[in-house]
Amino acid sequence: MANLIDNTARQDARAARHPEKQKRPDTPILRKPDWIRVKAPLGKTFSETQKIVKDGGLVTVCEEAGCPNIGECWDQKHATFMILGDTCTRACSFCNVKTGLPGAVDTDEPRRIAEAVAQMGLNHVVITSVDRDDLDDGGAQHFVDVIEAIRSKSPGTTIEILTPDFLRKDNAEDIVIDAKPDVFNHNLETVPRLYLSIRPGARYYHSLRLLERVKQRDPAHFTKSGIMVGLGESKEEVMQVMDDMRSAGIDFLTIGQYLQPTRKHAAVDRFVTPDEFKAYETIARAKGFLMVSATPLTRSSHHAGDDFKKLRAARDQQLARS
Repeated sequence: MANLIDNTARQDARAARHPEKQKRPDTPILRKPDWIRVKAPLGKTFSETQKIVKDGGLVTVCEEAGCPNIGECWDQKHATFMILGDTCTRACSFCNVKTGLPGAVDTDEPRRIAEAVAQMGLNHVVITSVDRDDLDDGGAQHFVDVIEAIRSKSPGTTIEILTPDFLRKDNAEDIVIDAKPDVFNHNLETVPRLYLSIRPGARYYHSLRLLERVKQRDPAHFTKSGIMVGLGESKEEVMQVMDDMRSAGIDFLTIGQYLQPTRKHAAVDRFVTPDEFKAYETIARAKGFLMVSATPLTRSSHHAGDDFKKLRAARDQQLARS
């Protein structure tokens, strides 16, 4: 009887997070191969990170999106802060972040984020957000406020942002670009053919133009984007996305395995093997990306600090050769 109660509670919790998905038929969840296995979050440092996040009333994408790397990252005091609330106005079929009508923007959040960054002693921080289609600027000014607060409190910390697409927001992204985060990241997520089923609220070429606009406005800016594989895309489609990204001047590509959050989400088509990921990395580097991370457990902010150092070193080498 206890198991039945627990299952019902979990189902109710999922329904509250994703009410728009409840009428969808259940999809099968494939058994994960050995190379997807991760350690459970444990340890003193993990608990300390969790306390800092909780005490600050902050939200992390690590928790909200059910990231498989949370144990490793939080044990190293790495956390990706998610601003503008925990409720997204989009309903992407791959994402585990709660969907619905968001609350008011928390104007004190930039201060609390900056204090947490200082308390954790972060050398590099990643800031992302939910989509806020309800706001006139899509949350652009709030990104700027967070960047400025961190710079004021921790001037030595490098800042990476992972933004929404600012779709139909009349170039609201310009003020974010002009705030000069060290890395401007926006994920394309998948190949164009799958957008209607996987990312229906977004537009592939708009996302691509957003990243291109960053380079046009500030050619020295580092840009980054990522996709998931295992959703039914072909190798040729992935390579075309690589070419599109290079045409937009994107410096850093991430490729990771899609993992299905619940039976109501898009199903995993297949688990891409580690050897296939290595092949993608080889191809991407040959196409001219300065930095590539392609593994089953790669996520946008996984090892972001170390990867930023490598990214900067790769550009320095490129400039030295030219």
